[in-house]
Amino acid sequence: MSKSILVIGESCLDVFYYCDCTRLAPEAPVPILDFRSKTENRGMAHNVFKNIQSLNVDCNIVTNYNWKKITKTRLVDYKTNQMFLRLDNSKKYNRVNLDKINFSKYGCVVISDYDKGFLLEEDISKIADSHNNTFLDTKKIIGDWARNIKFIKINEVEYEKSKKIFDKKLYFNKLVKTVGPKGCDYKDKNYSVPDIEVKDVSGAGDTFIAGLACNYLHTKDIVDSIKFANKCATQAVSQKGVVSLSKLQTFSGGKPIWLN
Repeated sequence: MSKSILVIGESCLDVFYYCDCTRLAPEAPVPILDFRSKTENRGMAHNVFKNIQSLNVDCNIVTNYNWKKITKTRLVDYKTNQMFLRLDNSKKYNRVNLDKINFSKYGCVVISDYDKGFLLEEDISKIADSHNNTFLDTKKIIGDWARNIKFIKINEVEYEKSKKIFDKKLYFNKLVKTVGPKGCDYKDKNYSVPDIEVKDVSGAGDTFIAGLACNYLHTKDIVDSIKFANKCATQAVSQKGVVSLSKLQTFSGGKPIWLN
């Protein structure tokens, strides 16, 4: 089986303005922000893509062509990392064209669906029918269209929205539910994470599914992969902004377990 991964989903540009805030404006009760620094990172599906690459796994991406023009801009206090404002510059997302994708080239497909119109339910169903090793992270309410997905990464809020809709028996072995500082639930068992200072949860779900898919591609063990993904996400939230694993001193020798 191929050891490369294909990521499919919509992307944006994440922009962070870090500022100092020491006073309120005299004309209105709003904070005055003194600019300190700016960072730009590839976001959404592109964040999954770059995290997979940082784990030294070969990866390609299919995403919206105009992702650099779709921005999420955050104004953040440098000292406390308190976010004051998020300003989105949203544009129309083109719909994915699956017809020219050779799915047989890949050992795994990760679907990073932010439900912006790039992927419809029928598209996700088609991807699952085209490849038997698919991982899904979606903002859509889970329905019958996802029945052939191998594993679905879902958070607590998304789970509550979907739990009355999907067949619990059908999805029992598929759902990998992240539960914030409590770690991850799978098949009625919790896999905990260390109690750490959380600086920023932006992009943590992207990091989690990247680690999950990469580890599973090499080990075929979903429990081991959940533990690995927990480590990846834990270290991501300990950093400011949207970070890729390549910026973190995560593994022995800077490499994941399977490359040591």
